Amino acid sequence: ILKTLNSWFWWENIWMPINCSWAHFVDREGLVFPRPHQLYATIPYAFVLLIIRFLSERFIAIPLAKALGIKNIRRVKPQPNPVLESYFRECTKHPSQSEIQGLAKKCNSTVHFVEKWFRRRRNLEIPTVLRKFREAFWRFSFYLSSSIAGFICLYDKPWFYDIWLTWVGYPFQTMLPSQYWYYMAEISFYWSLLFTIGFDNRRKADFMAHIVHHLAAIGLMSCSWCGNYLRIGTLVIFVHDTADFWLEAAKMFNYAHWEKTCNALFIIFAITFFITRIILFPCWILRATLYQPTFYSTTPVIAYFLFNGQLLTLQGLHLYWGYLIFKTLRKFMHSQ
Repeated sequence: ILKTLNSWFWWENIWMPINCSWAHFVDREGLVFPRPHQLYATIPYAFVLLIIRFLSERFIAIPLAKALGIKNIRRVKPQPNPVLESYFRECTKHPSQSEIQGLAKKCNSTVHFVEKWFRRRRNLEIPTVLRKFREAFWRFSFYLSSSIAGFICLYDKPWFYDIWLTWVGYPFQTMLPSQYWYYMAEISFYWSLLFTIGFDNRRKADFMAHIVHHLAAIGLMSCSWCGNYLRIGTLVIFVHDTADFWLEAAKMFNYAHWEKTCNALFIIFAITFFITRIILFPCWILRATLYQPTFYSTTPVIAYFLFNGQLLTLQGLHLYWGYLIFKTLRKFMHSQ
């Protein structure tokens, strides 16, 4: 069954233009093509990023947080109690007064003890300001580094200025070393975010949107890798990363209570977000992926619909987050 599914998934009509086969994608005459099996390397690379994250948070983020006046508040752990712990995990974190009285009788303790135990146990679930700062610092560091690296990789490429050139010679476009490492770093980063999503600061408002975003990003980059859409793929990555580090920087100064700096950074983020994801992404990127390929092929392959379907999913998330950002900006303007 797995062999059959594998043959269906790699069916050439899904990925290849007419009169092309996987046999044509053999490195030759200076041409180097991306290989699907190379994506397996993103998993160990993700663990390397987690090690880098641990070291950067410990030796850079924590001292920086202390310099900005953020203190490490240690919360008091409640006394070990299997009955209350089981009730907390399986029933409710906010028991009613009658439930507290019943638990007090069951544990042979006072009502005050049970109330204090649940209060302390709930506090352990709330991430400290220092923990939030460390997470924002890591994301800021990666997005800033990837934005700089992306610009270095793209500024001298002709398709960065004329997006039509992303399709010239397709699919026989050689993979550049900069494209390889750019993709490896980005996919590994989103794998690392998925690995730690249960431990990182959980956002109630858009928790599922973040999961969908991470999975869509990994799927999108992986599919573009397999279909050798590296030129347009690197542009998609660059457009996304250029706004994110402004938001993480705003969070860091918000945790440090630098309100004016935080507000200025958030306004820069909002402007950058709307320019890159609400204007540039649909008018520049989606135009290049939906419209321009029809000039080079009269029969789009299945990958064309798969690739664009994921891009449209991302655009839907952009509109959703754009709405949340607009609401935040409106509240900010009314409070001034």
